[in-house]
Amino acid sequence: MHIQVEGVTKIFGARAAVDAVSFSVAKPMMIGIIGRSGAGKSTFLRMMNRMTDATRGRLLVDGRDVLALRGRDRRAWQSQCAMIFQQFNLVPRMDVVSNVLHGLLNRRGTLVSLFNLWPAEDIARAIAILDRLDIAEQAPKRAEALSGGQQQRVAIARALMQDPKIVLADEPIASLDPMNAQIVMQALRRIHEEDGRTVIANLHTLDTARRYCDRVIGMRGGRIVFDGAPAQLTAGAARDIYGADASFSEAATSTALDLLPEDPGYARAMLTD
Repeated sequence: MHIQVEGVTKIFGARAAVDAVSFSVAKPMMIGIIGRSGAGKSTFLRMMNRMTDATRGRLLVDGRDVLALRGRDRRAWQSQCAMIFQQFNLVPRMDVVSNVLHGLLNRRGTLVSLFNLWPAEDIARAIAILDRLDIAEQAPKRAEALSGGQQQRVAIARALMQDPKIVLADEPIASLDPMNAQIVMQALRRIHEEDGRTVIANLHTLDTARRYCDRVIGMRGGRIVFDGAPAQLTAGAARDIYGADASFSEAATSTALDLLPEDPGYARAMLTD
C-alpha cells in the first residue's frame, strides 16, 4: 500500500490548522506524529479518515485520492481506515462484544445492531480479536465496567473488526496510566508487525515515538518540521517540534511509560483491574 500526501491543508477562519502537509509512505510501517497540542496532528488524522474535509490538497492511497471521495465511496474508505480515539468512544451500557461488533456497522447495517442479529461467525471473530488483545474474558461485561486501558483495547478490537488497511490512533494513551499506556502501545505495535498494517498514531512524547515507531513526523503550527527515523530525534529536533522554550527532557520524558520493563508479560501481570 502506497500513501502520498500532497499539500494537504485545513483552514479554520483565518488560521491554517494544517498547512501544506506533504509526505509519502511506500510500505506498511508504524508512524508516530508528535508535537504540542494545537500542532495540527488530530486535524490531519480526521482529514485522512474523512471525518473532516480538507480545504485543499490530495491524499492518494494506491493512486486514489481519498479526499475526493463522496457518499458510498467515502463510507467504504472509512471502513478501510479505522480510527481509535483518546476517549474510546464506546457505548458504555453495551456489552464489550457488541461494542466490538459495531466495527461492522458500515457493512451489516443498523437493523442488525438494533435487534442484536449478528451472524455467529461475526461474534466468533469479535471474541477471537478480544482474545488476541488478552481481554476475551471481558466480552459479556458492560464497557463501563472496564478500566481505561481495557476500554482502549476494546476500541482497538472494534477497529480491527473492520479489517482496515490503515489504523489511525488519535492520542490513544493520553488518558491512561503508564502501565496501561504500555499495553496499548504494544498492542498497536503487534498489529503493525503481525498484520502488516500501517499504523499512524498521534503521540505527545519523543520517548514513546522512539520506542514503538519506525518513523516519526514532528508537527508545529500545522506544518511538518521533522520527518525521519527515531534515532534522528536530537535535542535540536525537539526544539524545532516543541519550541525553544521546551527542554529536551520535558519533551522526551513527560510520560513514565518508558520506565517500565520491555516485557509485555510484565505489564499484563502488573495490571490488576
